[in-house]
Amino acid sequence: MKILVLHGPNLNLFGRREPHIYGHTTLAQIDAQLATLAEELGVRLETIQSNHEGALLDFLHRHIDEAQGALVNPAGLTQHGVSLHDAIKAMPFPVIEVHMSNIAARESWRAHSIISPAVKGTIQGLGPLSYLMGLRAVVALAQEGR
Repeated sequence: MKILVLHGPNLNLFGRREPHIYGHTTLAQIDAQLATLAEELGVRLETIQSNHEGALLDFLHRHIDEAQGALVNPAGLTQHGVSLHDAIKAMPFPVIEVHMSNIAARESWRAHSIISPAVKGTIQGLGPLSYLMGLRAVVALAQEGR
């Protein structure tokens, strides 16, 4: 089983950017934790981080026929990524949205996700655990064929 992991704009700065919100865990550390869990779950991950929405779209499109699920942290595209929303809706597999912080408890403009209506579910506010719980959820959904 192949699961896609998409990290949106500025997430390459985890560990440096606003550590009072996102903590000190780096993106490399998150990816390592995901890889360890993926091995336990018997799944293979394909991961991308991009500051460009089009690169994330191309990644989804490229894997549309080979992946069984996806985990996406849209980051700054959460509120404005219409193209990402549309691409996720076109995927034939479950997609879970994750956020390190609780976007509903931050600035009012962050509270609304246009990505959420396109995904099976959202996990947020739990730091790196959001990613790990998201991976478990998307694998379970893919195994159930949902």
